[in-house]
Amino acid sequence: MRVILNGCATEWIEVLSGVPQGSVLGPLLFLIYVNELPKIVTSSIKLFADDTKIWKKIQNKQEDIEVLQQDVLTLESWSEKWLQSFNTDKCKVMNLGAVDNGRYFLRDNNEQAELLCCENEKDLGVWISNDLKWSKQCSNAANKAMSVLGMIKRSFTYISIESFKILCNTFVRPHLDYCVQIWNPYLKKDIACLEKIQRRATKLVHGLNKMSYEQRLEALGLYSLQQRRLRGDLIETYKILTGKEKINSDQLFQKATTTELRGHSLKLYKKSSRLELRKHFFQPKNC
Repeated sequence: MRVILNGCATEWIEVLSGVPQGSVLGPLLFLIYVNELPKIVTSSIKLFADDTKIWKKIQNKQEDIEVLQQDVLTLESWSEKWLQSFNTDKCKVMNLGAVDNGRYFLRDNNEQAELLCCENEKDLGVWISNDLKWSKQCSNAANKAMSVLGMIKRSFTYISIESFKILCNTFVRPHLDYCVQIWNPYLKKDIACLEKIQRRATKLVHGLNKMSYEQRLEALGLYSLQQRRLRGDLIETYKILTGKEKINSDQLFQKATTTELRGHSLKLYKKSSRLELRKHFFQPKNC
């Protein structure tokens, strides 16, 4: 491989692994390259580009920990064989729940390195916490949106209703709506943390700053963010049930089997939830 720029070329070098960044076939070749990973481990695994997540429910503690550790070593052996070494600084362990589910190791420069245990980790743009609450994600989304809101306030001396809708929909809402079906908050403090962004944003509109929040929403033709998230959940549920999303609805929802209910054929059975946290997940919340 070599690089050519303005007619000048570098020396040829031998490339033992990897694909050229930005090439058309690069992503396809990489996917073919890593596609065998789920077949060589016994634990559950998910792949997204060069990001790999492996997990297992720890019931028989010592035995399950050993199985998971062996899967980690299997992935490590695969990476050494195919010259795609893992970066141990980016490899972390997260225990979901209050129980310590063991220590795990990965070789780094021919030495066993213990993987760090983390409480929060960013995954595909969403902050996941080991208690499965969304306070950190809410605060981070609110901080980003507030930063953009401050930039808008400094850049415009007059904002009409039409301009506000364009600015808000383009620059502010994407931070508050990104993957919100996953991290839709249920704690009052998190709901208020997000709602204060729209409260402050609506005050920027000329002539509305002395109205109450509800009056400003009515004048702008908007919902509160909490209502907007509920509406988004219902729309997403409908799209999954009617096949408009490429998601197997049977993995998320169970149809109601009773014949005593009137109405449509998409009525859902709501399973009982032992934990308060579970009640607010996407699936049971929308049944």
